[in-house]
Amino acid sequence: MKILVGLGNPGVKYETTRHNVGFLAVDRLVDRWRASGPIKRWQGEVFQAVVQGEQVLIVKPRTFMNLSGQCIGPLFGFYQCKPEDLIVIHDDLALPPFELRLKTGGGTGGHNGLKSIDENLGKDQCGYYRVRIGIGHPSQLPSQAEAIARSSPADYVLQQFRDEELKVLGPLLDSVGDSIELILQGRIQLAMNQYHRAKPDDKQKLK
Repeated sequence: MKILVGLGNPGVKYETTRHNVGFLAVDRLVDRWRASGPIKRWQGEVFQAVVQGEQVLIVKPRTFMNLSGQCIGPLFGFYQCKPEDLIVIHDDLALPPFELRLKTGGGTGGHNGLKSIDENLGKDQCGYYRVRIGIGHPSQLPSQAEAIARSSPADYVLQQFRDEELKVLGPLLDSVGDSIELILQGRIQLAMNQYHRAKPDDKQKLK
């Protein structure tokens, strides 16, 4: 069993915030793979699909971001998974907006959702795949709006995506799906080669 997790916060007011880009990716994949569900178990919403010949559980924790591991830890243990069976999609302040990076294991970069997952899995189980979607850091963004530039990171991640940002995000979420399908085939290096690319045209649209 493979487990694909999108990180975010439950509730309508958080739906299109930057911190919820993992949830937005999962919603796109549920449609793309015609997944069944959801069922509500392990403090989450769980969908099921067959992708690249693999049984995949697609999960949205309902615990709020900083407690995500309370959903993922028991699910991971129930299916007796190994780290390579888990893929986590999350926002990343350290990456420029709408850049995609794939990673195996490593640190949390201060991301509270990843911290919670690592704490609940244990230090020997943290070599899972991470799909990182850049949202930029407010201190390094172009002068799109003075309010954004003045935001603290904690406030910034809970701001709604602007309409022009959502237009750029849509195609990126398709690339997320493409990259995950390669990971499920055991071809993560190919996925990295194909999707670790800057999108200068998209950045111009957002200035």
